[in-house]
Amino acid sequence: MTATLAAPPEKKRAPPQKRPGKHWSRHASAWLWLAPALIIFGLFKFVPMARAISMSFHEVRPYLGDRWVGLDNYRTVLGDEAFRAAAGHTLVLALGETLGSLVIGLALALLLEGTARHLWFVRTAVFLPTVTAMAVVAALWRVIYYPAPDGALNVVLGWIGLGPGQYLDSPHTSLWSVMAVGIWRGAPYDMMIFIAGLAGVDRTLYEAAAADGAGPLRRLWHVAFPAMRPVFGIVVTLAAIRGLRVFTEIFLLTNGGPNGSTEVVMTLVYKLGLERNELGIASAGSMLLLVATIALTVLTQMLRRRS
Repeated sequence: MTATLAAPPEKKRAPPQKRPGKHWSRHASAWLWLAPALIIFGLFKFVPMARAISMSFHEVRPYLGDRWVGLDNYRTVLGDEAFRAAAGHTLVLALGETLGSLVIGLALALLLEGTARHLWFVRTAVFLPTVTAMAVVAALWRVIYYPAPDGALNVVLGWIGLGPGQYLDSPHTSLWSVMAVGIWRGAPYDMMIFIAGLAGVDRTLYEAAAADGAGPLRRLWHVAFPAMRPVFGIVVTLAAIRGLRVFTEIFLLTNGGPNGSTEVVMTLVYKLGLERNELGIASAGSMLLLVATIALTVLTQMLRRRS
């Protein structure tokens, strides 16, 4: 009878302790690389923002010293009929451009989603309005909207028996004309985000739904859209912020006219601050727009997390 001796238990080695100096050096090098960009970003973003917040509570008097007025600038802005009209135009543009660019961008993404070789050229061509300078876009659309009977858009509408329109020169159609330009320019941007979201959907889910007899529309509604909920939240947030902060299109196409029919908050703030030299009131208007943008972003994030 032989006895077996049990092997002595192995001693567990303690995990090597990380040296704090090495950990700190790794993060310090990253911050050193980011420092130039952060400094420039802070000087041209956060410092002016802090200055604007301060100016919104003062009557700005160059060379005489600012005078504290508390909330008077905000009361003036909120009680101004022109500001309320501009806020209404901004809201209409934000809603219209958000819905329009979302629907058209999703339709383009569904048409151009895939791995075929020729799609890269089509996607690039469709995406060009987003990367084209707004000055060029404005000049192009002023030619399209030329109000004479021989204008580009009026000629096309004449083929189907519709009379010539004034578009940017009419108070009744100017806001909708600018909205069409915003949708045309923003839809390709939303399209690229939707294409990225569609590429992330598990293909086996499509195959399983097809095996159960689901058609293309049912697969889209019950498979693709639920998987793309975070993408929809991102697109809506970006498009809404883009619509609230609209400025360049209005400034180059109509400058708020005719008769203030396309005046928005950003163009009104620009005119108050740089043309009328009412910097305190202009800063108060910009702060209200900032608060509305932050509230919209927070609300969208809350709804996305709840869903």
